[in-house]
Amino acid sequence: MKIDAIDVYRVHMPLVYPFRTAFGNDESIESILVRLRSGDAFGWGESSPWRMPAYSAECAAGCLLFIREFLAPLILEQDVSSGEQLQTLLAPVKRNEFAKAALDLAWWDLHARQCGQPLWQVLGGTRTEVEVGADFGIMETIDDLVRTVGDALDAGFKRVKLKYRPGWELNMICRVREAFPEAVLHVDCNSAYTLDDIDMLRELDQYGLAMIEQPLMHDDLIDHATLQKQLRTPVCLDESITSAAKARKAIAAGACGWVNIKPSRVGGLTSAVAVHNVCQDAGIPCWVGGMLESSVGAHHCLALATLPNFKYPSDIFPTERFYSQDLSDPPVLLSSPSVITAPDKPGCGAEPNAERLAVQTIESEHLRR
Repeated sequence: MKIDAIDVYRVHMPLVYPFRTAFGNDESIESILVRLRSGDAFGWGESSPWRMPAYSAECAAGCLLFIREFLAPLILEQDVSSGEQLQTLLAPVKRNEFAKAALDLAWWDLHARQCGQPLWQVLGGTRTEVEVGADFGIMETIDDLVRTVGDALDAGFKRVKLKYRPGWELNMICRVREAFPEAVLHVDCNSAYTLDDIDMLRELDQYGLAMIEQPLMHDDLIDHATLQKQLRTPVCLDESITSAAKARKAIAAGACGWVNIKPSRVGGLTSAVAVHNVCQDAGIPCWVGGMLESSVGAHHCLALATLPNFKYPSDIFPTERFYSQDLSDPPVLLSSPSVITAPDKPGCGAEPNAERLAVQTIESEHLRR
C-alpha cells in the first residue's frame, strides 16, 4: 500500500487519580496518535511515552518532532507491503522505538482493515479471550492498598501487580501477602534498584511472588543475570527489552524468567511479534504490558495478547480504571471478570473520537509530500 499522508496528534489524557511509580507521580498521560492514509483507507496507531523521558529516553513532544522531521519523510509515498519493510525503511533512524511504534501500529491497523480482518487474526492470534490483571501504584497508606487489592480479587482478577519503590517495599508486600496468602502477586520496580540492594531483593523470595519486574537499570542485562542467579523468584525484564536482539541476548545471559512486551517500547507490533517468537523458541513465557494508552493503543495490545506464548494476565485495563472518558471509541470493557474479548471488526477495533481528539490535542502535524 502506498503511504499518501500521515496525521500526527500529541494528546493530553487526564487520569482519574495520580499514577505513582518509582519514576514519580503522573496526573495525566501524554500520548502520540498517528493516522496513516493510503487512498481512501486509513489506520490508527498510538504510542504513549508520556510527557517526561523517565520510563525511557523518549517523550511525547520528542516523538512528534522525530516523526515529522525524520521518520515520515522515509515512508511518505512509499509502497509498504509488510511490517518488516516498514521497519527497514525506518532503520536509518537509530532507536526512537516509541516514535517508530506509532507508525508501525498505524500500518498494521491499515493493513488489517484492507484485509477485512480483525488485527488479532492478521497477527496469527489463537484465542479471542485475553485474561487481564489488576495493577496498583503507590497509595496514601498500605491499608488503602490492602482494601483495593481485596476489591480486585473479589471482582475476579486472577493476579495483582504492585508498584515497588524505596519507602514502599518490604513492609508493603509483607502486609499484602499476609492479607491474601493465596493471591498471585508480583512487584514492578521500574528500575529503582542496583545490585547494592541485593539483600533486600533476596528477601522477596519468601513472599511467593510470580516475578520481580525490572528491578535494576532500564537498559541492563548483565546485572539482571547476576541477580537472577541469587533469587528463586523469576526476574521479568521490561524496559531492558527493546528488540528481538535484546531479548535473545537477555535469554542467553540468563537474565530473566519472564519477558514483558509493550508494543510501544519495542518499536511496534512488527518487533513485538519478533520478540514473542524469540522468547517462545527459547521457552521463556511472555505477557503484554501497557502504557495507559487510550482504547486505540489498548486494542493493539489486545491483538498482540492473543498470540500463544503470552502466559500471564496482561496489563490491558478497562477504560474506567484510569479515565473518566476514553479519548477513543469504543471504550475498553471487561467481557467477564478478568477477561477482555478481542473484537471481530476489521482492524484493531478502535479509533479516536473526533470531538475528544480535537479538545485533547496539544499539537498536531498533517504531513504530505
